[in-house]
Amino acid sequence: MLAARRAGHPIVALESTIVSHGLPRPDNLRVAREIEQTVRAAGAVPATIGMVAGELVVGLSDAEIERLAAGGEVAKLSVRDLAVAAARGADGATTVAATSAIAASAGIGVFATGGLGGVHREANVTYDESADLVTLARTPIVVVCAGVKSILDVGATLERLETLGVAVAGYGSRRFGGFFVTDSGFDLDWSLDSPEQVAAAMAARRAQGVHDGALVLSNALGVDEQLDPELHDRTLAEGLRLLAREGVTGKAVTPFLLSHFHAATQGRSLAVNVRVILRNADLAARIAVADA
Repeated sequence: MLAARRAGHPIVALESTIVSHGLPRPDNLRVAREIEQTVRAAGAVPATIGMVAGELVVGLSDAEIERLAAGGEVAKLSVRDLAVAAARGADGATTVAATSAIAASAGIGVFATGGLGGVHREANVTYDESADLVTLARTPIVVVCAGVKSILDVGATLERLETLGVAVAGYGSRRFGGFFVTDSGFDLDWSLDSPEQVAAAMAARRAQGVHDGALVLSNALGVDEQLDPELHDRTLAEGLRLLAREGVTGKAVTPFLLSHFHAATQGRSLAVNVRVILRNADLAARIAVADA
């Protein structure tokens, strides 16, 4: 990875939580390799980020990715967890927040993920809000995603991003993506319509020097690629009932609901999830190439 940086090659950061916690085995390892290959095919260098035996690695080797994909004791690491996990010599997979922060500190300007974390439903009671949001407010990186995970309170998440000063634009659309579905039901103020236009926004931010937060780019699925909206809504409602019944809270909420989606839709949501991340990896690579 250092050689790629020195040579000025375009680099795309990738998270490892999707490998260890977001996808079922053995699909997780296969998909992790497909994501990296998608980035390479578009002309950029993939840098999957994670922790191995207490050491942060920017650009995991295939063997290290396999270790995180197979390991039963892989911690889910947000920014706050990094130092403690290092002291414990842990293996860990980085969330959107941690991956963004580490990538930016390593000089990487583009990051591809599936969906952002955000404000959870009933957060007015639980105060449950992803650390992704506050981290993105202070991290100068472009995050290519399909919106926020549709299991969250999308409207409240967009309000928080606005309050925190995080720029949000749609890719070729002024509607915010709904992760599993094309349309979350919310409008955006801005759209960017090509990798070159996104790269121009990155260059303008650097030249202006007045904003050090992220640019969230919503790359929504096409209508023909989404999960059936009626199936999505029915599965979500059932998952929320199970969540309350079993008392699942905190970091366990998102993996629990995603696992429920995969089981209840007989793998259809998994196929959509994979499609989301591969599309985002391709677009992120093309943006990195344009920026380089």
